[in-house]
Amino acid sequence: MTTRRQLFGLVGAGAAGVAAGAVGSQLLGESPAVAPVSASAEAVPFHGPVQAGIITPAQDRMHFVSFDVKTRDRAELVSLLKAWTEAAARMTSGLEAADRGAVGGSPEAPPKDTGEALGLPASALTLTIGFGASLFDSRFGLSSLRPPALIDLPSFPGDDIDPARSGGDICIQACANDPQVAVHAIRNLARIGFGKVAVRWSQLGFGRTSSTTRAQATPRNLFGFKDGTRNIKAEDTAALQEHVWVASGDGPAWLTGGTYLVARRIRMHIEIWDRTSLTEQEAIVGRNKGVGAPLGQVDEFDEPDFHVRGAGGLPTIPDVAHIRLASAQSLGGVKILRRGYNFTDGSDGFGHLDAGLFFIGFNRNTPKQFVPMQMSLSAKDEMMEYLEHNGSGHFAVPPGVREGGYWGETLFAS
Repeated sequence: MTTRRQLFGLVGAGAAGVAAGAVGSQLLGESPAVAPVSASAEAVPFHGPVQAGIITPAQDRMHFVSFDVKTRDRAELVSLLKAWTEAAARMTSGLEAADRGAVGGSPEAPPKDTGEALGLPASALTLTIGFGASLFDSRFGLSSLRPPALIDLPSFPGDDIDPARSGGDICIQACANDPQVAVHAIRNLARIGFGKVAVRWSQLGFGRTSSTTRAQATPRNLFGFKDGTRNIKAEDTAALQEHVWVASGDGPAWLTGGTYLVARRIRMHIEIWDRTSLTEQEAIVGRNKGVGAPLGQVDEFDEPDFHVRGAGGLPTIPDVAHIRLASAQSLGGVKILRRGYNFTDGSDGFGHLDAGLFFIGFNRNTPKQFVPMQMSLSAKDEMMEYLEHNGSGHFAVPPGVREGGYWGETLFAS
């Protein structure tokens, strides 16, 4: 087999073993040695006890897709999942989707790889799969295996959800440090699934809006503020066990070691935000826009003090500030792992940018974690005046893939 790198005389990097050890030690409750991700040729291991792309150091680019399953044949769906797994393992290693896929096969047949990633390194590509509630209908005999926590998300105050940008039977999240590598991966998985699945909706993202390891600097969202400062980090294994990974007894056994993915397409009305004073922006967020410190503090990672009061006895961090309402202190200890991206999808008919945040969050129990968090934010957060939630998805993410196994094996072998 020829890797993309070998085709152009490149040499693979050695970071994969470090990342694999990090995931393994994480499940044992040890503090993992998380390796920073760069835009070089590093590959993230595909196989392991948990899927890559959750606590993997957040890459720079994302392509998220939701599929509807068209086949009604369970065996055909399992066969597709096996083919997807083989292709995903190859592509995340820097290989073509199939051996001799782009140019080495029969010239009289369509290539088995679309070819746009030839010559590009693995770019830390990760591919993460999840199953929506609609997959657990009567088609494939999975009804009894639907996890109780895999709910249809409620309608939150202020939602303007477009059904064409929501739901789906299966989602795949591709993250990479090169947008072409991520798009190539989704394109080839969709090609392999032709006739069995159809794309329901998809989203491209650039510029991560969260840090998943302590080695990463906190990025900024399109409002110009640092985003995800208090996010759960991969090094905090106790927090991951408590808030992210599904434990034995939480639901059906097939999901143990997995998690739940919530996706929300959040349009930001940035033209209105840009006409808002700096003082009001900082009061809405609850942070200094420059260094990212909580109001009343000095450094970004200083703990917010929600009790301190300023002039007139008013809270330094307003009662309706975003960081107050989203804090574990305000939500009875609830936390989630955020992994979102900025997006810009052109402009609307009024000349306003269709831009914002594609939120991706992982949690152990969506009804007990994301739902109360979003209900509080959507009802009280002043930032909601500048936001429009217009896309939504909720998926059960199975545990990782063993060598020789396939995506969803624990579900379909149940």
